[in-house]
Amino acid sequence: MAMMRKNRNLGSFSTVMEHHILLLIKSNCYDPMDPNGNITVTFDILQWTTNPDGYLARVTIQNFYRYRHIDNPGWSLGWTWAKNEVIWSMRGAFATDMGNCSSFKSQIPHSCKKNPVIVDLMLDQASPDNMTEGCCRGGTLYPLSIDPSKSFASFEVQVGSQEGNATIHVPRNLTLMAPGPGYSCGPLLDSDPTISSDIGGRRHVPVFRTWKTTCTYSSFLTNKTPMCCVSLSTFYNPKVTPCSKCSCGCRDADISTDSCIREGDPSSPASSVNNVDIVRCTDHMCPVRVHWHVKNNYVDYWRVKLTVSNYNYKKNYSDWNVLVQHPSFKNLVKTYSFNTTLLPAVGLGDEVALFWGIKFYNEELLNADKETFGSVSTEILLKKDFDSFTLRNGWALPRRIYFNGESCQMPPPDDFPILPNGSSKQKSCPSFVLVLVILAFKTLF
Repeated sequence: MAMMRKNRNLGSFSTVMEHHILLLIKSNCYDPMDPNGNITVTFDILQWTTNPDGYLARVTIQNFYRYRHIDNPGWSLGWTWAKNEVIWSMRGAFATDMGNCSSFKSQIPHSCKKNPVIVDLMLDQASPDNMTEGCCRGGTLYPLSIDPSKSFASFEVQVGSQEGNATIHVPRNLTLMAPGPGYSCGPLLDSDPTISSDIGGRRHVPVFRTWKTTCTYSSFLTNKTPMCCVSLSTFYNPKVTPCSKCSCGCRDADISTDSCIREGDPSSPASSVNNVDIVRCTDHMCPVRVHWHVKNNYVDYWRVKLTVSNYNYKKNYSDWNVLVQHPSFKNLVKTYSFNTTLLPAVGLGDEVALFWGIKFYNEELLNADKETFGSVSTEILLKKDFDSFTLRNGWALPRRIYFNGESCQMPPPDDFPILPNGSSKQKSCPSFVLVLVILAFKTLF
């Protein structure tokens, strides 16, 4: 009996620990700057088929993140068939592996894999006959705030069974790579059927069946070093606060080289030299640096210069974006060389602005070479709020910066540029107390 009670207690403890781990992952997925962000995957059964026996489905991947996007080489979607299903044909995408289809004689399926992986077509690989709405962009998805028309992709898949059984089973173990890890998806569940309109919107036509799930991003799951860092400077202090040392990994011992290998990209095996970041050797070792400079002090306005620099020798960043949390973006008057929009935030007390490049002008952040590094910049005009706008306590500096959805490493608050009279040095004590509180919390839990 004592042993049974002990095992029972161990089982309860294990259940509690699993619950806490799930809560930790969910809380890490929650982003106050984008509280409703997710990627939703929808399977719609459009029609039943008899030759071959099965069904035709439309799969839609919708990006509801306001600032996180899917860049090259694009998304890949995988699942495991519940029974012995096969993919007879596809439009708008393709399965990367055909699998073993040797049991079929007359008609050969598109893929017989038990766990197929689906990727998007490139535009030059598509024809009018195999294109679907939102397909054929190489797997890239824009953020919802920047271009809703390019924030989704869809493809059609004709599914059958090797036994000829018309009973349908929901796919299992859905996975989304975009392009690397970081996304966790729930199970596909029955949902209200998707409804389309016909006859000028006067007739509603539901699909036969709909399965749906959501995928959320967590940097906790990626387990990699940061990809960007932040440096600061102001007109009222000659000191430039650089990116913190080893922000994105540490430099190799050989300091005479110009290029360094940074194995921080989890999207591909690090064993291949083509899949590692080769960056300019720096103290911070980040592929991207974001610099914030408070440039001018006018009677009614402040002028800020925002510069994004690419230290990666091999990679360009197309359709990049920068997210900045700042105390007074509500007074943002003009952004000169970037597109911008304000985003709603929950419980931050600050405003959040999203910046991205202007089409055909600076939408692509070029790679570095031996002489220079790629960069894009803009100046930002902020209207003064004399009740709250002050240079004390780092007001003119950003609280948090993201590049392409990844959090950038900020300098320590004690290193922020201060007023020449040093009056803000006395403000460093609260940050030290906060660090002690955080360490005590981690010790307890």
